Amino acid sequence: MRLLLLCAALAAGPAMAGDLVATQGGDTVRLQEGPCTSELVLNLLEPRLRGEYKAASAVVEGHTFAGCWRKNGNVAHLLYEDGDQGIVPLSTLKPELTA
Repeated sequence: MRLLLLCAALAAGPAMAGDLVATQGGDTVRLQEGPCTSELVLNLLEPRLRGEYKAASAVVEGHTFAGCWRKNGNVAHLLYEDGDQGIVPLSTLKPELTA
């Protein structure tokens, strides 16, 4: 639910490659290529799906949420440690800029 507002207004970006970020104002979703390591999220998933999820995090209204994600068609499905879920269109993600 917390990402539905974020997802609605994001601009188009490139296909999946490396760590990716979607932002809207001060809110950010970061999708990483590394595996999901959150035991809280992994315990929410069916065992057969656990290997498909990768690490993710979000900052929404100044609060940081740990989670995991996997590609599902043309969106990234996110699952957070509190059981909340969200989607981000893959077209809205951009490579993370580094210094």
